[in-house]
Amino acid sequence: MTDVPVLSELNAVVLKIEVALGDRVREGDTLIVLESMKMEIPVAAPGDGTVTAILVKERQVVEEGQKLAALGTAEIGDVQHDQPMTP
Repeated sequence: MTDVPVLSELNAVVLKIEVALGDRVREGDTLIVLESMKMEIPVAAPGDGTVTAILVKERQVVEEGQKLAALGTAEIGDVQHDQPMTP
């Protein structure tokens, strides 16, 4: 499993954290909502994965490029099965 960083695209304030550590998310799901110039900006998951770190708190000021969270994603060759394989 590889951790993928989730970065802030602008200087802002963390308005709301929409996920918890260990949550499974899909590409495009909102992870965090930022506020800048009275606008709410959702920070979306860059891919499918599991939230492995949340590095900010609500009302925290963040800078452009700052790491907000991390997602664990399966690498090619990782095998994950929801059900046993049948022959």
